[in-house]
Amino acid sequence: MTLKLVLVGCGNMGFAMLSGWLKSGKLKSSEVFVVEPNDALRDRAAGLNVATGSSSQDLPAGATPQIIVIAVKPQVIRQVLENYKQFGSGTATFVSIAAGTPIKTFEAVLGTGTPVLRCMPNTPAAIGKGMMVVYANPAVTSAARETISDLLSASGEVAGIDSEDLMDAVTAVSGSGPAYIFHFIECLTKAAEKVGLPVETARLLAMQTVYGAACLAAETREDPGELRRQVTSPNGTTAAALDVLMGGEKLANLLADAVEAARKRSVELGS
Repeated sequence: MTLKLVLVGCGNMGFAMLSGWLKSGKLKSSEVFVVEPNDALRDRAAGLNVATGSSSQDLPAGATPQIIVIAVKPQVIRQVLENYKQFGSGTATFVSIAAGTPIKTFEAVLGTGTPVLRCMPNTPAAIGKGMMVVYANPAVTSAARETISDLLSASGEVAGIDSEDLMDAVTAVSGSGPAYIFHFIECLTKAAEKVGLPVETARLLAMQTVYGAACLAAETREDPGELRRQVTSPNGTTAAALDVLMGGEKLANLLADAVEAARKRSVELGS
């Protein structure tokens, strides 16, 4: 039996990506097999009309998957990969969405000739608005990379990097980045409440303003600095606020420190 894709682990991210592949028509349910030991998560996946099993032993006899997506927690990667060694050394292309796990970990278990593509998604992938950044080892063919990038595009934008060392920076910017934006919304909401707005109104204003500004920047492709200048009248209200945020490069330095702290932690976790 020829399967196009085996998804190992179907938690929130795995399920979101699987849903996107099926809804977009990039994969048919008959082309997918999901391995998930958790009963509730496995039942949820089965609800998408895909074949499921609790372990690699449940794979159909003679199955030869083209792509194996590993979507499990980093701490169990080696243990899980041991169950898929028969597909290593070029039989299948492995895709990892495990944070902080270098490709050498896969090669150590599966063989140095194993095609491995590492992907760092972020949580907006759950609604098709994610940012997926990929790095592939030399064993990944251009055809396989194109196929996998097309699959990932169902969850949002896809970009590639030429050095795996940059994955720690990617993690710090787009992997962890949604949390920074969520916190900004929290802070803007509290600031709105502090100047007298009702809680629900404050929350709506903060959330919709961030959403609208991001959409405007994405759709116009204008330089964000230029968009900022378009909103800012000399000596106006926006200028008064930006004097606080931009004075002494306050916000820029704070974000730079935050991203560097996340990057360093990513390096530590991957070592």
